[in-house]
Amino acid sequence: MDLYLLNRGQTNRPIPNDVKIIKADIRNPEQVKSILMNYTFDVVVDWIAYNPEHVKNDYEIFMDKTSQFIFISSASAYQKPPSSLPIKETEPLINPYWEYSRNKIRCEEYLLQVFQDHNFPVTIVRPSHTYDRTKIALSGGYTALNRIREGKKVIIHGDGTSLWTLTHHQDFARGFVGLLGNSKAIGEAYHITSDEVLTWNQICEVLAEAAGVKANIIHIPSDFIYRFDKEWGEGLLGDKAHCMIFDNSKIKQLNPEFQVKMPFKKGAKEIIAWYDEDPARRVVDQTWDSKMDEIIARYESH
Repeated sequence: MDLYLLNRGQTNRPIPNDVKIIKADIRNPEQVKSILMNYTFDVVVDWIAYNPEHVKNDYEIFMDKTSQFIFISSASAYQKPPSSLPIKETEPLINPYWEYSRNKIRCEEYLLQVFQDHNFPVTIVRPSHTYDRTKIALSGGYTALNRIREGKKVIIHGDGTSLWTLTHHQDFARGFVGLLGNSKAIGEAYHITSDEVLTWNQICEVLAEAAGVKANIIHIPSDFIYRFDKEWGEGLLGDKAHCMIFDNSKIKQLNPEFQVKMPFKKGAKEIIAWYDEDPARRVVDQTWDSKMDEIIARYESH
């Protein structure tokens, strides 16, 4: 597999030596067209398309340059609350709570239209909550983890019993590579998630256990959080406040080698180890920390 990475050259993540870099700004389609003039690809994947304009540009750039275009959508696009569990790819795409999800839905609609009208070879992937060692599952990121370590109260939305699915990036990758160059995936949509199901209380407790402490959890309703932080609240009401577990039989049928191997207990230890390796990574967002204190104080005096 020859892998090309098109970006602006500004990523903080280490890039493997054998990856070929194409320096360009995907938000500047004319620049990208010029740079890619002599390129063709078996597969193109856009991980950072968030609205219809982005995928329209993708179509203009890649319509004659690839045998498969993979759009990274989002499992948050599925109907909220879901009509049944576990969620299958046939679940309606309706999210009245979160603009991010509605834009992903519009992107899917546009791409499926150009697939039908112009045979643009689209495959849609809907990840749910995918993480690596740098990504802490709780709102606030490292600031939330620091609160756990210091014994401060950490906010868990609702009563903490809603069910959630966390997917380690290596598990996601095992399912994802089975789509690449696979003609059976053209015109289809797939979610790729772990089969492990955890409550939000458990997610917080597993992180605390990996850090060697006990979490001091306070439960606050999502709509109360929304009143103090619209962005955080929209992500809760439009996704995390609902039980989200998935039927992965469709991706497993296409890619029988797909197996989930990373439980969150192991992933949490990876996260703690990564932050403990370098003090520079342990950055507390004082604004966010103060906002958590304010929400907690308001709720407790409510």
